[in-house]
Amino acid sequence: MDDDEADVDGAGDGPPVPALAERAAACADALRDADSVLLASHIDADGLTSAGIASTALERANIPHDVVFSKQLDDEEIAGIAAHDHETVLFTDFGSGQLDAITDHEDHGDFTPVVADHHQPAEDADTEFHLNPLLEGVDGGKELSGAGASYVLARALLGEDATDLAALAVVGAVGDRQTVDGELVGANTRIAVEGVAAGVLDTAKDLALYGTQTRPLPKLLEYASEVYVPGITNDQQGAIRFLDGLDVDLHDGGDWRTWADLTHDERQTVVSALVQRAVRNGVSGDEVTKLVGTTYTLTDEAPGTELRDASEFSTLLNATARYERADVGLAVCLGERGEPLEAARELLRQHRRNLSEGLEWVKREGVTVEDDLQWFHAEDRIRETIVGIVAGMALGSDATESDRPIVAFGTKDGDDPDGEEEVKVSARATPGLVEDGVDLSVVLRDASQAVGGDGGGHEVAAGATVPAGDERAFLDAASDILAEQRRADD
Repeated sequence: MDDDEADVDGAGDGPPVPALAERAAACADALRDADSVLLASHIDADGLTSAGIASTALERANIPHDVVFSKQLDDEEIAGIAAHDHETVLFTDFGSGQLDAITDHEDHGDFTPVVADHHQPAEDADTEFHLNPLLEGVDGGKELSGAGASYVLARALLGEDATDLAALAVVGAVGDRQTVDGELVGANTRIAVEGVAAGVLDTAKDLALYGTQTRPLPKLLEYASEVYVPGITNDQQGAIRFLDGLDVDLHDGGDWRTWADLTHDERQTVVSALVQRAVRNGVSGDEVTKLVGTTYTLTDEAPGTELRDASEFSTLLNATARYERADVGLAVCLGERGEPLEAARELLRQHRRNLSEGLEWVKREGVTVEDDLQWFHAEDRIRETIVGIVAGMALGSDATESDRPIVAFGTKDGDDPDGEEEVKVSARATPGLVEDGVDLSVVLRDASQAVGGDGGGHEVAAGATVPAGDERAFLDAASDILAEQRRADD
């Protein structure tokens, strides 16, 4: 590791998040007392790693359990969970925002809930076994992910025998976009330190572009969206000319090498030249600094694979979940390779195609820009499971305005058993908008409830479900809340 990597002194000598130790211990005791547990988790990268950590911990603690996944934890989903033959239900990466419905089932004796989550808790509702950083003043949007909460629970359940699971917790945090200025912060840092001490994680300052393990060098630079470098970004021939102009052998036989193939000195040469090119082309200093950040490497995984890098690992997991194959993502998190990994890779290829097509659709059709937000309705042209990702990609492109959040609607998959059609809503903001007072978790929760739906999430990204036909009413309510948030920050 480099000299500026995480200091591992003291790792493993106490709880990873002391503020949560008492809650984690109580939750662990509840799980030990259970005859069997139903583990219910969200389906994104953070949810899958949460489930992987929790399932592994339960297995090691000899606690029988089954695992189920859900795209969104609504009343119907909770009722389905209650119908399972388990007296205890462990909710990971969701549950806090649905405690009102969960506690209704608890009060009826359907199950004992244990919740390990990091989303905004429901107002005026709580349960005895509730592990959430927000309840103890720890930022659940930046400092501890759902996987991090599951890791804190695993440590309470197993002690230091759980520290190897820190690598998955870091994958979950990175997948939940919890890096700040290129690195994890707060409680996530402590977890990363434990992973380094356990020998399953390595951290270093390096090129902070997606695809360093798997993309050939020209593709790495061409597709980099983190920093736009004129003449290289989105320019295949420009990226090739830039690399060919360096005094470094960047080919392996007839093929381009990957970033992972390069030596330290070769990497330094490329980074130095890339920074110089960016500065000469007018890229701001703040943007240039984004080219280098903290990387998180899973040392037990094979070099040159998606699983070696936390960012690429999380993207692979997202691809499995978005296409109703959470079972594949969980299998990979549990250490299975071979067929599950190949299936995940094929889903990732499909995922990338769909994202590209979705973004092109938004650019072609455009968005409706209003005073406090901008929006588009994809109907069934973009899968509801990826419409939020596409919205985030659009917000970072020239297809949208950057000074207001974006709201995306998509037709929900499947038929509602009550015959009522629903629409999926996803919203994204920029960190700058959050600094200006925007909190999308509140916006989507309150605006969706105003039209008979339900929602929540984080300040910078949130989701909801609303009745079909009430989109305009939802947008009006969301606009009012956003305007109030911006005024309150003035």
